[in-house]
Amino acid sequence: MSTTAEQGSELRTERTTAKRHPERSTHEFVTITRILDEGIYCHIGFSIDTQPFVVPTAYGREGRALYIHGSAASRALRSLSEGLPLCLTVTLFDGLVLARSAFRQSINYRSVMILGVAHVVADDDKARALRVITEHVVPGRWADVRPPSSQELEATTVLKLDIKEASAKIRSGPPNDDEEDHTLPCWTGELPFTLEVQSPVRDARLAAGVRPPAYLTQYRRPSRDGAASDEV
Repeated sequence: MSTTAEQGSELRTERTTAKRHPERSTHEFVTITRILDEGIYCHIGFSIDTQPFVVPTAYGREGRALYIHGSAASRALRSLSEGLPLCLTVTLFDGLVLARSAFRQSINYRSVMILGVAHVVADDDKARALRVITEHVVPGRWADVRPPSSQELEATTVLKLDIKEASAKIRSGPPNDDEEDHTLPCWTGELPFTLEVQSPVRDARLAAGVRPPAYLTQYRRPSRDGAASDEV
């Protein structure tokens, strides 16, 4: 297993090195995985015939790889399957930063950017990769549901993106006001945001007596202070 420093060195490239506010940037694999493990969906950016596209989708992480999936008929999935370069991002919004001047207004966030080329998951490994995605979104769910049929697997494309070129960027804390603005009689500080899980809402056709499982009633995302895997 590589050390954190070595992992960060591996992930750093000229393209992933922050030019603005480099002090907020890191290439540490553990930090990157903590953000990825807390997130639920990502945005994938790519260009087809000079037209940029950004597509939101769920993902799952296993070690140093992310899995994404979609319809085999999707133009985006077909293009990405052919080796189209992509940029995948995950952002966690932590709150508003209210400064004394409009120029200094900001937000607190944690984000990850991964660059690379995705590869098609082989048919005999597709179900396992879909399990990774399902368990990332709702841990414990795969054992409860019907697994994909052969027809459903055939209609689905699963892509694997290795985490080889990546960076994280984090902004936290109070506003950075200009010194001369500190005397202004304007409230300043932070307005934190959190992702709040509501109570499960049963399907109208759910059989009587079927209660929500504990993994739903006790659903939580990994917290920023929680342990993250540095599995490689």
